[in-house]
Order: sequence, then C-alpha cells, then structure tokens
Amino acid sequence: MPERRRAGVVFRDRIGTPLVGDAPKLMLLGSGELGREIAIEAMRLGAEVIAVDRYAGAPAMQVAHRHHVLPMTDGAGLRALVRRECPDLLVPEIEQIDTAELLRLEADGWTVIPTAEATRATMDRERIRRLAVEQARVPTSRFEFVEGPEEATKAAQRIGFPCLFKAITSSSGHGMTLVRGPDAVASAYQEAAERGRVANPRIMIEEFLRFDLEVTLLTLRHFDRAGRPATTIMAPIGHARPGTLYHESWQPADLPGAVVDRLDGIARAVTDQLGGIGLYGVECFVRGADVFFSEVSPRPHDTGLVTLGSQWNSEFALHARAILGLPFEGPEPTVPAAAHVILGGRAGAAPNFGGLSAALGPSGVRLYLFGKPESYPDRRLGVAVARGASIAEARELAAGAAHRVEGSINVSSAGAGALPTHR
Repeated sequence: MPERRRAGVVFRDRIGTPLVGDAPKLMLLGSGELGREIAIEAMRLGAEVIAVDRYAGAPAMQVAHRHHVLPMTDGAGLRALVRRECPDLLVPEIEQIDTAELLRLEADGWTVIPTAEATRATMDRERIRRLAVEQARVPTSRFEFVEGPEEATKAAQRIGFPCLFKAITSSSGHGMTLVRGPDAVASAYQEAAERGRVANPRIMIEEFLRFDLEVTLLTLRHFDRAGRPATTIMAPIGHARPGTLYHESWQPADLPGAVVDRLDGIARAVTDQLGGIGLYGVECFVRGADVFFSEVSPRPHDTGLVTLGSQWNSEFALHARAILGLPFEGPEPTVPAAAHVILGGRAGAAPNFGGLSAALGPSGVRLYLFGKPESYPDRRLGVAVARGASIAEARELAAGAAHRVEGSINVSSAGAGALPTHR
C-alpha cells in the first residue's frame, strides 16, 4: 500500500468514507478517556480512527475502527506501526511518547498534531517554561530546573518554602509535591524524578503562588469558513484540585473582563509560538487582577470535560473539526455547567458501577463511564457532568452524582495485586 501523507493539516470541504473510501485516517497516540471522545467526534465527521495505547482495552480502543497495543516510548515500534497504517494524522493524547521519533516522522512527511515540536515542547516542562518566558514573554511564577537532591535543596532555599517539586514530563499532577520545609526535599525530589509520566532525574522547582483561582483557556487554532487560519479562545474554565490531581471544573468561570482579557492574551501569545492546528489547554493562575502562565497541553484538557455540558461543540468536537481541516466560527455561547470526577476506591479488575438511578435522577445530569478495565485508588473511572441555573447549582449536581456512583463501585479481585499503572 502506498504511504498516504500530507504536508500538514489542509482545509477541506469534502470527506470520504472510512474503510472503503478515502476518509482521512487519524491515529490516536494514547487511547484514554480524552482519546475516546476525540475518536467519537472524528468518526462522526467521517474519519477512520486507529487507537494506540500501551495496554489492551483502553477506552478509545473500544470505539475505534482498529486498535494496537504498543508502548509509544518504543520509537522503532511506533515508526513501524505508522508505516503499516499510513495515517494522515498522528494525534498525541498522552505524554509517554518518544517525541524525538515524532520529530523524525514529521521530517519524513507525516503530519503530527498540532506539530511535532509543539508536542515535544508542551510535554517537557523545561522547554515550555522557557518558551513562555523567553519567546512568548508572559508572566510566570519563579522557577528553577535542577538535577539531584543537593541541587534541589539549594534551589528550594533560594525560591523559598513552601514550593512545588514537579516532574519534567507529567500531567494531572503526577510527580508533584508541595514542599513545606527542608525535611521534605529528599522524598519530594524522588517523587518528581521517578513518578512523572516519564522518569527523569531533572526536575522543576517552582514558587508556590497563593492564587484565587486556577483556570484553563481552551485555545483552538483552526480554519475559518474562508479557509484562513484563525484562533478562538473559549470562556475560561475554573477548576479545583483538593490534592494534586484534577477533581472538578466549571465553565464559565466568573472573572472580571479585564482579567479575561489578560488570560486571553497569555493563551494567544503562548499558542502563537507553538503554532500548528488543533486545540491547546492553557493553564493559568489568577491572583486578584494578576494572571500567571502555568503550563499547556497540546490536546483537549481534562478540565475541559465540562464542555460536554457547557458548549454546543465540546472541546473534543472542536479538536476533531480543526485537525480534519473543517471550518469553525466562534466562540460559542456557554451555559453554566460543571464536571466532577468519579474515582476508583480500591484495586481490582472489571469495575462495576451502581447508584446510577440516583445519580441520573436530577434533571441536567449526565454520566460518562470510561470503560477502563481496571481500578485502583484515585484512578479516574468516569465523570459526572451537570448543567444548572448557576455554576453553584451545576457543581452541586455534578458532585452529588459522582459521589453516588463512587460509593457503589465494586471490583473483581481477579488480577488484582499486580495491576500496571495505567492512566
């Protein structure tokens, strides 16, 4: 079969038929809950979807046309699979990818979303923080990059306690610790170096900002109806993390217009530097009238799960539309909505969910159960999304539904005790 390649995303007005026609072929590199929603939306628009992840039965694999099990840190295996499937689009969804191989694949003519360099930069805290400060010139907290416990101790003392220790390659708070004093440095360094998405002895130490709200700016780089490149920024999403992992989000966040303008400016400046086509999730801190850039993902964001209820086109629909080269005119109005995670309580196989009638009883509530084959404590197994007359009502409805399901999850002991650490 000849290799099908395109020099980047192209504006289109026509799509073929998957499997038997010339539909665009989209290969998901990572097949978790975000990838599943991307797959569904891309298939609704006529795309052919191939899902890839390092374990069988991942959420997106359950809905894709085809799937493959592959650790994407295996660059040679990834290249062989790409040559076998000949996708038009390579769509990263997780951080554990050989980004150097993505750069080589792009140089050979394959299209990486949003671009291979943007994917590498956003999955590396050092690269993206330096891009934000030196090229986009946006405000951030104070930070240093170090290697080894001794360097970490000195950097933490310069920055001051409390401070944050973060893995270089991570997401959703993995490998992050709030360090309140010198006695916690050694264990926090080990956590960051070994427990991120990819082990790395180099870590980031960051000033602990006392902020009012953490927000995500979903920033879409796309074509307009005339085929011209455009950028659209959605209404800010507020979110909360009782620990280090995403727990709940709501849209729109109630912020003064001047603050929203500053947030939009940061999101646009950073994504302009990154380039490409597709949706970015730009995370920022708000403290009074001040805003600070934190990090950015090169794909739909977990906090953006709320858009399954707050927007006519969710972040997944927008990402699929943009990367398939289809036009969008926005932003669209939002309605008050919230999302709340449903977490696993203990380790086991084949989670079984109860409490569904009580959870779905109130008007305006939806459940998204991800179909992950295994559970472990605090693993994200689903999300409750709710609309309300206000953000407060939507948050209450979403939390209530999520907790009703969480309290009724059962698992099988078969296979427990040797569970791999899946996302």
